[in-house]
Amino acid sequence: MAEKTSTKPARKLSSPVKNGYLILYNAVSAILWLTVLGRIVAINVARGPTLAYPAVGEFCKWTQTLAGMEVLHSLFGIVRAPFFTTFMQVFSRYAIVWGITDLFPALGASPAYSSMLVAWSVTEVIRYSYFALTLSGWQPSALHWLRYHAFFVLYPLGISSEAWLIWRAVEPARQAVHPIYSTTLWAYVLFVYPPSAFILYSHMMTQRRKVLKASNTKATQ
Repeated sequence: MAEKTSTKPARKLSSPVKNGYLILYNAVSAILWLTVLGRIVAINVARGPTLAYPAVGEFCKWTQTLAGMEVLHSLFGIVRAPFFTTFMQVFSRYAIVWGITDLFPALGASPAYSSMLVAWSVTEVIRYSYFALTLSGWQPSALHWLRYHAFFVLYPLGISSEAWLIWRAVEPARQAVHPIYSTTLWAYVLFVYPPSAFILYSHMMTQRRKVLKASNTKATQ
């Protein structure tokens, strides 16, 4: 699924070490996802979507795996992101990169794989850049606007692409892995994915309302 949860610092005064670490983490993550975006766009322009996975699949898998740190950040209170939504977001991405495309790389030839990576990478470049700059004391208005508006397009694109890839993996999973795994994927995309997507989308809408309300209040003061 699209959009991950916030990596904002705690409300208490952040230590220089923690603040520096979070700036570094977000900056590195932004660069990695910008690389994913550049590769997926370049290969689609040059050769089409059929060679997308060989061009970027392995790099994207490990870039996404790094995001597991965000579960630990939330768990240990390094950031004030809610643990449940953070875990749910990271788990859904892990399910794709480790449980779908890594096992069935042929699915990477689907246009849905490319559209998913575009949605993921644009979302993450915006998100990580926003947090890195905000933690550094600078918040460009254009990036702030993108952070709380771009998900209206990127979420549906990412979620629908993910769901399509999982659905397409049901039959290969039956043949190459085990019928139980195939059934699990089928149940996941039909019964778990829709409510999970709703929860994550609702979380982002809530965050957006809070930020816009705070901005409007500040503007009227």
